[in-house]
Amino acid sequence: MRILYLIFISVFCTLSAQRKFPLDSLKLKEAKDMLADDYGNLYIYKNKDFSFTKYDSLGKQIGKLMVTVPFKIQSVQNPLSVPLFSENAQELKFVDQNLNEIQKVDFKQKFGFIKMAYAEDLQQLWLLDESSKRLIQYNFRNETTINSYPFFTSFDDLTDLLVHENKVYILTKKNIQVYTLKFEKIFEAEIQNGKRFRRENDVVLVITDNSILKYVQEKGMVNIFEDSNAQIVDKNTLSYFEIKANNLYLYNLEKKKENKQSTETENQHKNIENTEEKSEKNDTKNSESFDMLKLFEEINEVQKLGV
Repeated sequence: MRILYLIFISVFCTLSAQRKFPLDSLKLKEAKDMLADDYGNLYIYKNKDFSFTKYDSLGKQIGKLMVTVPFKIQSVQNPLSVPLFSENAQELKFVDQNLNEIQKVDFKQKFGFIKMAYAEDLQQLWLLDESSKRLIQYNFRNETTINSYPFFTSFDDLTDLLVHENKVYILTKKNIQVYTLKFEKIFEAEIQNGKRFRRENDVVLVITDNSILKYVQEKGMVNIFEDSNAQIVDKNTLSYFEIKANNLYLYNLEKKKENKQSTETENQHKNIENTEEKSEKNDTKNSESFDMLKLFEEINEVQKLGV
């Protein structure tokens, strides 16, 4: 009976944590990437036609951007200024909440060949220049180079770049590498199909095709969300999102925490019950042993009396 109860609790928690998002499956078909901001808006990028479309939480289209070359969406954590980098066009542009272009930074005239760009804020960029093998800190507002560091890492299969607290995070399709600004390697680990970084304060996350991992300095990469059947996954500060079988699902972070706590509580109760059962068995065994000893003593007394 208790096994049935635990199964019911597990199924109920799973159903409570998962919610299907009201977005037409046709809009999700052929999606190359998907991102979610903290207002519940969804951003869908399709590599087939280089389109970038924004939908609200009800599935209504808010804006759409069409370009002629492939580009990479860095982050939508600030929906008022979303950075998009194009290696082909050698430019980085910012779009507003309606996906209208508000600024463009052209790298062709000033640098060699920029392999990857990271917008640290609304003034500074970090650029990986493949031709000069340097990491460049660049103020695009006044068009000045702040710093330039030799960086002789491989640029093959590079998918993302992040610079935070004087550490350089390099992501490829196969691994993550962490360096100091002096090009001293701090950490390296294998990762399958790494797509991009996400930074939440001092926490650095890695988004892959079907999982989300957290970089922990003492432990390395810790898996915090995974679904092997998912096509695309992402998260904001409140939820995990995934596209599976051309449907979009949302998983509440608080629910997942509650489920974990519930499971831990159940395990604790189970351990307590097992301890109690073991104690009862020991008491019964001790009682039986006591009764047998008493019986043997009575038999010896009878034998002494010659009865």
